Amino acid sequence: MSDPDTEAGAGWKELRADEEAEGKRLDQWLAAALAPEFSRSRIQALIREGAVMLNGQAVKEAKRKVAAGEIYELALPEPEAPEPQGEDIPLDILYEDDALIVIDKPAGLVVHPGPGNWTGTLVNALIHHCGDSLSGIGGVRRPGIVHRLDRDTSGVMVVAKTDQAHRLLAAAFADHGRDGDLERAYVALLWGVPRRTSGTVDVPLGRSSSDRTLRAVVPEGRSDARHAVTRYTVLERYGSGPAEEQIASLVECRLETGRTHQIRVHMAHIGHPLVGDPDYGRAFRTKANRLPPALAEKVAAFPRQALHARLLVFRHPVSGKIMRFEAPIPDDMRELLEGFASL
Repeated sequence: MSDPDTEAGAGWKELRADEEAEGKRLDQWLAAALAPEFSRSRIQALIREGAVMLNGQAVKEAKRKVAAGEIYELALPEPEAPEPQGEDIPLDILYEDDALIVIDKPAGLVVHPGPGNWTGTLVNALIHHCGDSLSGIGGVRRPGIVHRLDRDTSGVMVVAKTDQAHRLLAAAFADHGRDGDLERAYVALLWGVPRRTSGTVDVPLGRSSSDRTLRAVVPEGRSDARHAVTRYTVLERYGSGPAEEQIASLVECRLETGRTHQIRVHMAHIGHPLVGDPDYGRAFRTKANRLPPALAEKVAAFPRQALHARLLVFRHPVSGKIMRFEAPIPDDMRELLEGFASL
């Protein structure tokens, strides 16, 4: 579709049309390349405003046909977003003080407002809950998100309430625990059993070429390739017979980096996608046919990837104390594991 050199957002972006773009309308091609950040109507407005350039000249015809090899430059504003408002959404709070709050995020809760989810998010809930105790991040009363969990991943999260806490926690997460003070452990239910009881997946991730909202393992030299390392340990095996015949396994994953969808993509890369993963485990849906009918029903009804952030350890940004928090596996995933344990 295109070869983007930068992420969508404020500033200039360069897009090179490949052979698949040949003959497509300019607005259609750009909207697909920049989805979901910019809609087709927003792209059309940018074209009318002269924000799309070809060979140094503004292109103002949205219906212009694209030719392979053309390089377009776009002056992109920040996507327009409303200021988040507080909403009375229940929170499972594990710890809170003047500097930060630690929660057990339920599956289904989006962390931050964005396209399609401007309300009903964790940020909306925290603004309501914390109120005046938020001293402000960047001069605005809002919670400081230093790491995220996917909408359908449950588990422990820490959020900053002050600018100082936000800066120090963000630096710790950016360091990915190389100083030894940060630990993140997840449990995941996988299809099949990895050949090794423990191992490390060290392959770079970038945007998927088929869907820009997803990630994929990409060549190290690609412009959007990001270093990604996941260490895993097999905790349980489900099914009888040798490992290659067992149907599923429970693994613990520990992150040395924090890329979008990292565990989900890395486990799929080694041939063992997460049970219930709608994006990276589609090819394994037929595995449920090998299960007893009652368990197969449970798997079919499970609405998300079976992934839970079990453990988070970090140094408190004010006191310097090492903080350790664990969240029990939620009921929906626990019931699924009980079904597999009965095999």
